[in-house]
Amino acid sequence: MPFLRTLLPKLSFASTLALALLLASCASEGGGLQSQKIDLIKNRGKLICGVDGKLPGFSFLGSDGAYSGLDVDVCKAVAASLLGDSGKVDYRDLNSSERFAALASGEVDLLSRNTTETLTRDAAGGNGLSFAPTTFYDGQGVMVAAGSGVKSLKDLAGKPICVESGTTTELNLADRMRELKATYTPLKFQTGDQTYAAYLQGRCLAVTSDRSQLAAKRTSFPDPSAHLLLGEVLSKEPLTPATTNADPVWSDAVRWSVYALMQAEELGITKANVAAKLAQAQANPNQADLRRFLGVEGDFGKTLGLPADFVVKAIAAVGNYGEIFDRNVGPGSKLKLDRGLNRQWSQGGLIYSPPFR
Repeated sequence: MPFLRTLLPKLSFASTLALALLLASCASEGGGLQSQKIDLIKNRGKLICGVDGKLPGFSFLGSDGAYSGLDVDVCKAVAASLLGDSGKVDYRDLNSSERFAALASGEVDLLSRNTTETLTRDAAGGNGLSFAPTTFYDGQGVMVAAGSGVKSLKDLAGKPICVESGTTTELNLADRMRELKATYTPLKFQTGDQTYAAYLQGRCLAVTSDRSQLAAKRTSFPDPSAHLLLGEVLSKEPLTPATTNADPVWSDAVRWSVYALMQAEELGITKANVAAKLAQAQANPNQADLRRFLGVEGDFGKTLGLPADFVVKAIAAVGNYGEIFDRNVGPGSKLKLDRGLNRQWSQGGLIYSPPFR
């Protein structure tokens, strides 16, 4: 490639390395895709997934030693798509300060841990992440003791507020208080456990984070009813799984595994009926869209570096997006969160899969 001989001397080491990884990931042998990350995961026989591990409803290690939650189900769906088994996942608990370094170093293959998609995290000049579809649309909130007398953010002027450092939460809080021309004392902590412990000890008058996280953490408080969320929403927080941008084949495999869960809900395909839907597609050659979606015909899996039946495997493992939401954070959970923006697009929400074509 003559153009590469001309270009390479002009590139920095980091740029040269990124280019080499991109070419390696996209190279083809006999028309097939290659992905260093997919090959590594297959050879290892397990997906390593970075999670919070201490957030009920999203990722939580129970007393039985098993992980559960919406973010955990994303890990399981991806493992089922690639390896055919949702149990082939090793979970790594990561705090906010550790998560991006763990992903960049290859310690984890996938980050599925209440992480907000932002420009600087996505950009090559920033964290260089490749984001999958958003799995939970959220917003930042503030929680206070029910008897504190605090009714709005303005009431916290001059007061201490607990916040986890290294998060979008920290910056959002500073921006909102700046807009209000209100001074305050941010008490910053490295982990969520430290942040909420300080709040419960009365070291701060309020604690701020994603509203879903506040609701989740409140369920573990000695008296959840003694704490309330203010009505104000401070920001947009699209919580989104992420990979690095160094291996686009792997990023696409994760992206479309998540989209499959959303499309399945739209088509009414559930964990309970996916086998019947597959049999229906196999028996009826006229159901072209269903046959392609479920891998009966076409080459969707091949174009992603995944098995032909990756969609079937993912749905059979965890169900569709609606099922995942309902049992982990919705009416079937302790959180009982309203779906709100996390409804299907046809019901006024933002959950929307591009066409499987």
